[in-house]
Amino acid sequence: MAASHRRSGQRRSARFAPDFDPNFGDRALTAARHDIVIGRWQGVRDLLAEPDGDGAWARRTLRLRMLAHAAAGSSVVEAWRAAEPDHPDAAVLRAATEVVRLFTTAIAAGTPPGPGTAVDRARLDATVLACLTAADARPADPMPWVSLLTVARLYEGGVGRRELRGWWDELRRRDPHNLEGHVQLLRYWSARWHGTHGAMYDFARDAAGAAPPGSPLPVLVQIARVEEYRYVVEGAHGRGPVRGFDQHWKHELAATEVRRTRDRWIGGRPPGPVRPEEVEPLNCLAHAACHAGLPEVYGELFGLLGARASWMPWAYTGDPAEQYARWRGGTARATS
Repeated sequence: MAASHRRSGQRRSARFAPDFDPNFGDRALTAARHDIVIGRWQGVRDLLAEPDGDGAWARRTLRLRMLAHAAAGSSVVEAWRAAEPDHPDAAVLRAATEVVRLFTTAIAAGTPPGPGTAVDRARLDATVLACLTAADARPADPMPWVSLLTVARLYEGGVGRRELRGWWDELRRRDPHNLEGHVQLLRYWSARWHGTHGAMYDFARDAAGAAPPGSPLPVLVQIARVEEYRYVVEGAHGRGPVRGFDQHWKHELAATEVRRTRDRWIGGRPPGPVRPEEVEPLNCLAHAACHAGLPEVYGELFGLLGARASWMPWAYTGDPAEQYARWRGGTARATS
């Protein structure tokens, strides 16, 4: 009977397939992105008209980020601006879309993009102006400042510290715990761009330490570990394992920080289903817990996530679907 039960559990695990929904279960966002595909902007306008405020900025930031990626290869934003030139949300989305287009240009010019990647300075300056225009059009919205912190990376040598600090302060006045804005500044200070591994980790740990209970900001430490891993592995140019790097995910500090993030974030998180804006950061923490060998942590996280997976960061360490199914399946067998 026990053997039959184990075989049944293994068959269930084998059939499991993670759900890599690019919209993280946000059905309204999925519909709006479909509108973009068919050349309509009205659904996007209606989506962004939903009430916002302290509890909704994270959802709105995610939606704008995903809408910008969908709109970057089309003229939908331009059509909306032409039809409603004074609509503030059209200005915010247009700025975010221009940022995505610039990074697309940078990726085409050099893979991966980094300092010195050829991007036209006049186009960079015009994108910054679009972001500032969007900030004026919708003064309470943190997204134009997230866009500025993102595009700052593409300036050769970065932007001036005073200017960068000003953009950061403006974001924090509007949404002091905005995860996406923190991630963008973390990447700015990474070794890939305009800082060092040490500067990146200092920023992540300071933000994590100041975060209130239940905030996802402590996961910045795990995101920093992913960024360091990407930088070192890409520097090896596919020549095999990086010497001395096999303990990157599992040494004592890495494991301690995974537990600390779990306690600060999940321990203080209100009960309830996972929201779309939580899917990707929860996957980052689950990935770190798996590679740190902490089944008590990743088992809890997979229990929250179910099948809701994100490509990042699993894609940096192998096949995302295989890894997610394997680790989650191991948890299911261990608890069956």
